[in-house]
Amino acid sequence: MKKNICIITGTRAEYGLLCPLIKKINEDDQFNLQLLVTGMHLSPEFGLTYKQIKEAGYKIDEKVEILLSSDTSIGISKSMGLAIISFSEVFDRLKPDMVVVLGDRYEIFSAVSVANISRIPVCHLHGGETTEGAFDENLRHSITKMSYLHFTSTEEYRKRVIQLGESPDRVFNVGAIGIENIKKMNLLSKEELERSINFKLDKKYAIVTFHPVTLENNTAKNQFKELLLVLDKIKDLKVIFTKANSDTDGRIINNMIDEFVLTDKERFISFTSMGSLRYLSAIKYSDIVIGNSSSGIVEVPSFNKPTINIGDRQKGRIQAKSIINCKPVKNDIEKAIERALSDEFLENIKDVKNPYGDGNVSDKVIEKIKYFLENDKINLKKKFYDLEF
Repeated sequence: MKKNICIITGTRAEYGLLCPLIKKINEDDQFNLQLLVTGMHLSPEFGLTYKQIKEAGYKIDEKVEILLSSDTSIGISKSMGLAIISFSEVFDRLKPDMVVVLGDRYEIFSAVSVANISRIPVCHLHGGETTEGAFDENLRHSITKMSYLHFTSTEEYRKRVIQLGESPDRVFNVGAIGIENIKKMNLLSKEELERSINFKLDKKYAIVTFHPVTLENNTAKNQFKELLLVLDKIKDLKVIFTKANSDTDGRIINNMIDEFVLTDKERFISFTSMGSLRYLSAIKYSDIVIGNSSSGIVEVPSFNKPTINIGDRQKGRIQAKSIINCKPVKNDIEKAIERALSDEFLENIKDVKNPYGDGNVSDKVIEKIKYFLENDKINLKKKFYDLEF
């Protein structure tokens, strides 16, 4: 009997990261891929990105509607409640043998909560990481405690998952799966990218992704305004914006992007979703990546490009030397960009080592999933692994 492996995706970025794993599970004759699409994928406001999944040739087993039209804390909490109801019904119908999730978002937390109560083992990628400025931090560690198999992106994160009481024989450091796309995907040429996004890349350009710092109250507008003031001032720099997720106050940032792009369509362009191919290709030819996205820390160093990490959203993550941290204020951002584009800094990061691995991830994950499922090694009555002090 084939084992039902259920992969859940709720955002464009998460799907892009999971693509290598989805492909290999779909092609494996020991598995039956069950693909659940939820959250932002099903929202017109965020580009109905489930269509990209269908265009890639994958069957979507269930569209799990949970996203309410609100970016307030009340709206997101209601979305979580709706997700719990919906996933309980979906899991009852599909009866997966294992659920596979990545990261720390609230829709994933809701799905894993249901899997935990439904006695379905969970395989979790990217546990043990810290993002001190976002409530994702707490959700991620909670997902870890409800998961059975753990695949971390660094050895330090592996140790942190063990510190949370998970047995070392179920925690594996495999590196960041996003780097697998960078190593194996045939990226666009610069000319193909220009045609694809209908935007001339004839000057230096930045990729900007800025999300709200969800553990701060009402800071999104002021912080993003400081960044826009700097970008407007640097006249010889073009900017590709990728919009914010459906987080608290995310709509504020996206509305500001829309208004800012209209001020100079020759210099600025924005996308609700670029898709992995165009996004990674854009990084390849960019001069700098700016914002507070995890991508700037995890994936961008593999391109030997400088990252400006603004504010506290990603505070606590392991970083390569190509990353410059700064406060979310105009003067600090301006100085950080100036330093990042200097000949001295660019020379210094030509040989940067990415601490998140070499990109050989999906095969390692599948090998461990097979071992635990085939050898009946899963016992959901987990013992808490105590560290000796």
